[in-house]
Amino acid sequence: MTNSLQTPHSEYHWDGTDTRFFEGWYYRVTLPECGQTFAFMYSIDDPIGGKPYSGGAAQVLGPDDEYLCRTFPNVNQFWASPKSLALGHWGKTDLQLPPQYLHPVKFERHIQQGYQATATLHQGVIRDPASNAYCRWLYEIKPVYGWGDIGVPQQSTAGWLSYFPIFEPGWQILMAHGLATGWIEWNGKRYDFSNAPAYSEKNWGRAFPKKWFWLNCNSFENEPDLALTAGGGRRGVLWWMESAALIGIHYQDKFYEFVPWNSEVNWQIQPWGRWQMQAQNINYEVELTATTDLSGTPLRAPTEQGLIFVCRDTMRGHLTLELRERCGGKSKSILKARSFLCGLEIGGGAWQDPWIFSAKFPWVL
Repeated sequence: MTNSLQTPHSEYHWDGTDTRFFEGWYYRVTLPECGQTFAFMYSIDDPIGGKPYSGGAAQVLGPDDEYLCRTFPNVNQFWASPKSLALGHWGKTDLQLPPQYLHPVKFERHIQQGYQATATLHQGVIRDPASNAYCRWLYEIKPVYGWGDIGVPQQSTAGWLSYFPIFEPGWQILMAHGLATGWIEWNGKRYDFSNAPAYSEKNWGRAFPKKWFWLNCNSFENEPDLALTAGGGRRGVLWWMESAALIGIHYQDKFYEFVPWNSEVNWQIQPWGRWQMQAQNINYEVELTATTDLSGTPLRAPTEQGLIFVCRDTMRGHLTLELRERCGGKSKSILKARSFLCGLEIGGGAWQDPWIFSAKFPWVL
């Protein structure tokens, strides 16, 4: 990724200590022509090795929200760059080399199980030996939006305080919108695509969120230059817990950011099926409503007890978005959009009741 679009926290965060630690990465490609999405989730737990939860995994949420997972227990076969977005994990291979980035042709020839990912390339193969289900993929990525306005240094998703070990876990959108070209093969069916909407994010830390929600979409009807990421959770802040949420929109080369330190952010999230958010600051206001009639797919996520099923996702949510400009006490709509390919998630515990909350500006630690 060019320096102008590389976001903060793109690098690997583990500092070599033996305290509890995880890091996770998320890559996604949406294929509007067939109405399907592929989401790839990678994680490494306690990379020091020898701990009860040490190991890595690759999960794929595929067509019609089908699911595939492969674990990589050998942490010594994981690699990641401390300077930029680059990582990989080898499973079965005939190479006698330390794990590292490989030319795509060499990777395909020698890696029978594993993956590698950068800001501009994503490749891998995993197979479930029990069911023989498999996924293979190779595509290049052209970043369009990082996290911030075009032509200026990109922003930390959680603000400048995210450089300090205050919030646990950390969260960073790596690429709010990009264009992917290549192919994905899912259980014998090959999907070829060119300039398909792509997205990536990551999280890391020594503690884990207790509860969270997430909305993400960059495939809207008649709006190819629009990307939304929104989410919130209960997380650790030093020695206490807090609830926080944000909405970020990239549209026509401009970034609209609604975070607790510049806006009032409200949310009403049902245990499953309906996500609603509203936010406003001095200049703009936004309203989101997302729904699904699908049951969703359980996914694994890093926890204090290791990688376990603790969240639920669908990539086929219905979303409506309205962005308004505020001026003189009135508001004027500048964008209305909808999608039927929105990613939706809830995670953590205590989801028997709706979660209704407001994080208001000024936000004070």
